Amino acid sequence: MLENERKVLKEGLLEKRSDGLLQLWKKKHCVLTEDGVLLLPPKQHDQPQHHQPHHGGGDAGKVKELHFANMKTVDCVERKSKYVYFTVVMMEGKEIDFRCPQDEGWNAEITLQMVQYKNRQAILAVKSTRQKQQLLVVQMPGQKTVRSSPNVA
Repeated sequence: MLENERKVLKEGLLEKRSDGLLQLWKKKHCVLTEDGVLLLPPKQHDQPQHHQPHHGGGDAGKVKELHFANMKTVDCVERKSKYVYFTVVMMEGKEIDFRCPQDEGWNAEITLQMVQYKNRQAILAVKSTRQKQQLLVVQMPGQKTVRSSPNVA
């Protein structure tokens, strides 16, 4: 578990393509949670206190979180030799390229957790709307509520 109580679902190394001119593949220690993916420099994975993006350490600034609320989709680009190449597309349109060994299934795990996160958020939104509607009915005293009866002829 991370300090802020996020459950770790998968942890390991992924390679991320850099944004620079050369677009080199850089190893990242990745932590998949129910809320998103944390990307850490590979040497930090031995030091659990650096898993928190808000921690005051010097290297903690290099922690990047890809939150599912900001994620649009995960596209599997191709399977080539020993790697699966995939792209995480963020809501603002930014595309982040990754690769991992084919047998590790990071792209499938990230996609599954993203869908589950969005489903949980949709359920919460529906519940919230229903609660607001119920409060409105309760707050309007003196007005009759009309209920339809299925046996009305």
